[in-house]
Amino acid sequence: MRSGSRPIAAAEVTLLQAGDHPGAGARPLARTRSDAHGRFSLSYHAPDNPDAVLYLTADAGPAGYGHPRAAHRVRPVRLVAMLAAGRRTGKVVLNERTTVAAGFAMAQFTRGGKVAGRSPGLQNAADVSHNLADITNGAAARTLATAPNGNQTSTLRAFNTLADILSGCTAGQTCGTLFDLAGRPGAPAPRETFQAVADIARLPGNHVAELFALADGRNIYRPRLTAAPDAWTLALRYVGNGHELDGPGNVAFDAKGTAWIGNNYEFNRDPRESVCGSRILSRLTPTGRDVPGAPYRGGGLYGVGFGTAIDPKGHVWAANFGFQGTGCPLDASRLYRSVSEFTADGRPLSPPQGWRQGDIVQPQGTVSDRQGNIWIANCGSRSVTRIPKGNPRRARNITPGDSLIKPFGVTVDTRGRAWVTGNGSDSVSLLSPQGTPLRSITGGGIKRPMGVASDSLGNVWVANGGAVVAPCEGTTPAMVAEAIKDIVTRHVDASVTMVRPDGTTPAKPFVNDGLFLPWGIAVDGNDTVWVANFGGHRLANLCGARQSACPPGLRTGDPISPADTGYPSDGLERNTAVQIDPSGNVWLANNWRTVPLRTNPGGHEMVVFIGLAAPVRTPLLGPPRHL
Repeated sequence: MRSGSRPIAAAEVTLLQAGDHPGAGARPLARTRSDAHGRFSLSYHAPDNPDAVLYLTADAGPAGYGHPRAAHRVRPVRLVAMLAAGRRTGKVVLNERTTVAAGFAMAQFTRGGKVAGRSPGLQNAADVSHNLADITNGAAARTLATAPNGNQTSTLRAFNTLADILSGCTAGQTCGTLFDLAGRPGAPAPRETFQAVADIARLPGNHVAELFALADGRNIYRPRLTAAPDAWTLALRYVGNGHELDGPGNVAFDAKGTAWIGNNYEFNRDPRESVCGSRILSRLTPTGRDVPGAPYRGGGLYGVGFGTAIDPKGHVWAANFGFQGTGCPLDASRLYRSVSEFTADGRPLSPPQGWRQGDIVQPQGTVSDRQGNIWIANCGSRSVTRIPKGNPRRARNITPGDSLIKPFGVTVDTRGRAWVTGNGSDSVSLLSPQGTPLRSITGGGIKRPMGVASDSLGNVWVANGGAVVAPCEGTTPAMVAEAIKDIVTRHVDASVTMVRPDGTTPAKPFVNDGLFLPWGIAVDGNDTVWVANFGGHRLANLCGARQSACPPGLRTGDPISPADTGYPSDGLERNTAVQIDPSGNVWLANNWRTVPLRTNPGGHEMVVFIGLAAPVRTPLLGPPRHL
């Protein structure tokens, strides 16, 4: 173990097995001490469970050193490395980089310096840590250090700067200040460096500049930031096999936490080359690589938009909107009237033309409820298609009338009712679990609504695009591009509206500068709200209806992310979807390039903020459930 190139001697090194549910204690498997060169070796009896998550800690520094409130036996420097899945032997390096990687990836599973949580979130998080640091040499991992990350975004520099911040404590100089700054408001300050990193990861907009100042004069890990960021987030870009994502529209996670992604366009790296609609369905591992056998083809896939969902059987549904670039010779109107269905292992169940029952026209938002009913918002026909129990032969079309124009997003609440946004009617329509139209909700600031999400308390949350007109029913993607090209500051109508279970809304919507052409919206396992923006290169996080889960003093609708910026990232472009995985990572779809060309406007990445949200049990079937 070492700090930079300096070995750390006489550290207490422990191999632990993480607890298998929240609150469970981590079980020590072996202990030793590092020698004068920082080296150590361990022998132990491997756990019987092949899915057990193992990790190493190295505690150094005098007991209670650096913080007057630390317990007598606590050592302030704790370096950590998560072992790779199935790894039981070999060289491991512990340093500040591996500690930052472990602290961020395991942020939602770390309390009191101990790691515990449920499968598959815990195991997936451990794997994701190796996208940040290479535990065999203590360097930045290949995923972080190379394109489409590396020098293409600031994440590597932020990662190294965080490691430098920790190095001040490792040197015995800044521990007390670090712990005071890293602590979450209203909670006890961390007492060692690993928990400090996890606390920073869960509330990265807290004391940003003061934490950056702790790296002043330290230059162990390079390259690093030259100025304080807006927030201490770590966002990675994932591209699968590198030639499949083009206009990713939405993402849905299966029970294992793998990510299923529909694409608008067939892949072409050159935006000047005209492209037709994508005919593939991507599936990425939690670490951003293709699942063996993916991407998948067939089943009528063509130009999938905002509609990707997974039902209780694990079947995947992708709505074929018919996206294509200008110059594509195909007639999209022959191809945008279906939904495709795949098995959990990627085999198409729908025919070559897709399932066409239920009068589907330009389908966008698509969800499954807990009974396996599939709900599809038909953006091009002012209607909703309901497929009972996933049986297309029983599909029927529901037409609430002119109170629902350009239906776009759909969610299911705690009672099994469906809520559908009307982008062209500034409304949200409420349907009974059987599909009967119940009422139309307007007011409360609902303006050009796009995405909608439900929480565990029965509320639904609406992303008001403000200036975003859904590209259907006479509006083309080219017209959308024209409408937004000159919007360079937050539009006044960009907001979020909460609709209560009875259909009422607060008098005013929730507004802050983290919202910039809001599009996608999601609720995490703590009922806090996340918003993807089609402009501004930022992710917003709002306090939800469960105020006890928010930082002290915040009320429903208040920004948790910095009010002036949200959580920005130079890895983001124009984002549509936002979803939360079982490890608490926040995934966004780089759907369009910042300056889109009509021939091929699609972006090429999924952007994943590591360890930022409360984990969600997947697949998502209506309201979120904490893992």
